[in-house]
Amino acid sequence: MLHKTNGIALSYIRYRESSIIARVYTDVFGIQTYIVNGVRSGKSRNNRIALFQPLTLLEMVVYHKNKEDTVHRISELKCHTPLKTLPYDVIKSSLGMFITEILGKTLKEEEQNEALFRFIETSILYLDDAERDFENFHIQFLAQLAHYLGFGVENAEDFENELKNSNYPQLPDVIEHQATEQLLRHNYGIRIALDRARRTRILEKLIFFYKIHMDSLGEIKSLEVLKEVLR
Repeated sequence: MLHKTNGIALSYIRYRESSIIARVYTDVFGIQTYIVNGVRSGKSRNNRIALFQPLTLLEMVVYHKNKEDTVHRISELKCHTPLKTLPYDVIKSSLGMFITEILGKTLKEEEQNEALFRFIETSILYLDDAERDFENFHIQFLAQLAHYLGFGVENAEDFENELKNSNYPQLPDVIEHQATEQLLRHNYGIRIALDRARRTRILEKLIFFYKIHMDSLGEIKSLEVLKEVLR
């Protein structure tokens, strides 16, 4: 059966000579895997493989036969909203790489969650449009995503108590505590003066916080790149 759905491209791997297997987070079916034929061929129309670069926003018509099927096919595909700066700006693309890895490790449900989809889509569009004050975007993204995943906290005290109860070794100083409180309470774009060391410590605490709740999170490979570009 054919279905219309919007999607967010997360990753792909090569499959056979000219095809790929792509992971896409959709607004109708949650996280899904699709075989896409012919996109790596020199004769492929309009270079469709570019549509599967991470965080590309998609409009799709897809075949879904049975819920038990693990791999599906795409009938029609186009870009929903072209990204203007995120793929080309070094800092933004590094932030994008990080949140793509986080999403790849945390999105597991193969069912509709429209609120979560809209949050991710809105976050991507915010980052793409932002001209300044987005250096803490990834921290706020993690904090807000945790609510959609079922383990968010409302304030810095609750956050730090969870870390303490799980034997996290480092207590925050006053500046770090206040910054954490603001980052947890406010939306993207709030201006918070954080030096590189404190920003890194808050991020590491959030990743530890995720690992408390998600045993499968594992190593975040893009973290080191992010530490280098965010001075």
